Amino acid sequence: MNCGALSVVVCALAVAAIRVEAVIGDDNLVPPRREVYDNGRIFDISHRYHPDMPEWESNDGIGQFLWLPKSMKNGSLANNSEMKLPTHTGTHVDAPGHVYDHYFDAGFDVDSLDLHILNGPALLVDVPRDNNITAEVMKSLNIPRGVKRVLFRTLNTDRRLMFKKEWDTSYVGFTVDGAKWLVENTDIKLVGVDYLSVAAYDYLIPSHLVFLKDREIILVEALKLDDVPAGLYSVHCLPLRLAGAEGSPIRCILIKY
Repeated sequence: MNCGALSVVVCALAVAAIRVEAVIGDDNLVPPRREVYDNGRIFDISHRYHPDMPEWESNDGIGQFLWLPKSMKNGSLANNSEMKLPTHTGTHVDAPGHVYDHYFDAGFDVDSLDLHILNGPALLVDVPRDNNITAEVMKSLNIPRGVKRVLFRTLNTDRRLMFKKEWDTSYVGFTVDGAKWLVENTDIKLVGVDYLSVAAYDYLIPSHLVFLKDREIILVEALKLDDVPAGLYSVHCLPLRLAGAEGSPIRCILIKY
């Protein structure tokens, strides 16, 4: 509202009147929280941030990450929150500088990632539930050449690991030979997985190095893939433009064709 020449007192009264009118006219103050939109056409595959969300190497979750230093209840003109959060928390993206220090120094941050890779046709596949993603598993999936974006649903989703506060090192991820097989035998440029790391815990850094070495593959981790049918979709993922950051929270959705 532009108060113009109105006095501060008159302006404040006008704003208060508008707010009272809004409260009186709102008899249903239950916010909608959805996972699926447009009658099942759009799936939100990003996890909701909350204090009990799992954090790397922690049994206590991410804890408090949101504060309200300016509150209308305490006399502020508007509510204004502040947030402090590790960049590799929840559904997030890895940039090449995550595991290559010379890429980090050169500025290959999340703001340098190709949005074309992060948006477009994508295949959601179910991985055999009894193994990490090895070369043999990759062969068995028979992902055809030309497919550039693949989301891998694993035992992590069945175990609901992203809904548990405690960090779990037994999650399913890529082994080194699985990562090499993908790089050498497919056209995949976007790799999406359903826990905090694309790499199995015993192959943590080596698998990341394989994926990010040539700066052609983008890794999206901790996707929420439960209750989404396997198949072909249009994926849309947008990281924050954090200059200098090697990771970023990311909002991802799938849209049915």
